[in-house]
Amino acid sequence: MKMMFLSRADIEKVLDMKSTIEGVREVYRLKSLGRTAVWPLISYDFENPRGVMDIKSGCVFGENVHGLKMLNSFPGNAQRGLPVFTGMLMIFDSETGIPQGVMDASYITCMRTGAAGALGASLLARPESHRLFILGAGRQAMFQIAASLMLMPKIDAVRISDPLDAGNARSFAAQCRARLLESFGIDASGVSFEAAEDIESALAESDIAITVTPARAPVIKKEWVKPGLHLSCVGADMPGKEEIEPEIFRGARIFTDDTPQCLRCGELELAAAKGVVSEEDVTGEIGGVIAGKIKGRTSPGEITIFDATGIAMLDLVTGKKALELAKEKGLGQYVEL
Repeated sequence: MKMMFLSRADIEKVLDMKSTIEGVREVYRLKSLGRTAVWPLISYDFENPRGVMDIKSGCVFGENVHGLKMLNSFPGNAQRGLPVFTGMLMIFDSETGIPQGVMDASYITCMRTGAAGALGASLLARPESHRLFILGAGRQAMFQIAASLMLMPKIDAVRISDPLDAGNARSFAAQCRARLLESFGIDASGVSFEAAEDIESALAESDIAITVTPARAPVIKKEWVKPGLHLSCVGADMPGKEEIEPEIFRGARIFTDDTPQCLRCGELELAAAKGVVSEEDVTGEIGGVIAGKIKGRTSPGEITIFDATGIAMLDLVTGKKALELAKEKGLGQYVEL
C-alpha cells in the first residue's frame, strides 16, 4: 500500500487562493447540511520552552475524507534558526480508512484561514464596504488581504496594525503590493496600503476588520467599534486567546464556523464565560448563510461578527485538492507503508 507525501514546496506549486476559497465555501455549505463532523479539539501549552500545540480532526462525508492536523507554534525557534510554525496533515479515505496522504500543514493552514476570514467578511459586511483593517502583521495577514481582494473587489484601502511592533506594520504595508503580485498574482495597483499606529482611528475609517493576532487580552475596545462594522475574528483559535472586548458581542449579529468549538476556544469563549453572551445569542453558523438557511446582515447599522476558530474539514478538503493536483503534475513522493 502506497501513500503520497507532499512538501510545502509541492503544495505551493499547486494550490491557488481562488480554488481554496471555493473549497472552504463548499465545506461550510456541507456542514450546514449535516454532512460533516467536527471532533473534539486537543491542545497543550508548553512552558519551557514556551510553545503551543493543537490537534484538529474531523470528517467531510460529501468528500469521503477524514483525518487530522497537528500544528505547533514555538516562538523561541526563531532564535535557533528554526521555523516557528510547523505542522502535519493526515488524510484518509472515509470509505476504506486507507491513508491517502501526509503533507506539510503550514501553507494549507495559511491558505484556508485566509479564505475563511475573508469569506465571512464578504458574506456579512455592508455591500458598499471598501476599507479593510487588518489587526496583526504576521504570517497570516497577507493571506487575509489576498482573499479579501479576490472576494471584495471594491476594497481600495487596506490599513495594517501590529500592536506590538509599529515598525513591522510599516515594513509589511510597504511590501504588500509586490508580495500580492508575486505570491497570488493579484494586481493591487489601485489599492492603498498603510500602517496604522492608532487602532481606534483606523477602525473609525474602516468598514471591515479582520483580527489575526495571538493575543490573550483584548486589543479592540467596545467604544472603538462603530455601527455597521464587520469583524472577522480569526486569531482566537485556542482556549484563552482573545482579541476583542467581550462587550462588543452584546447586541451584535454573531456568526461562527462551529458554534460548540467557538464557545470552547474561540473569541466567544471568554465572552460567554463572563456572561456577556450565550449560545442563544449566536445567530448561526456561516454555512447557514451560504446555504440560504439564515440571513446574514439585516441592516446597514448592524455590527456583525464572524468567529472563525478553524475547523479540520477546511484542511482536509484543501489537502485533498492538493493531492489531486500534485498527482496530475507528477509532484510529491510515494511512500510504501
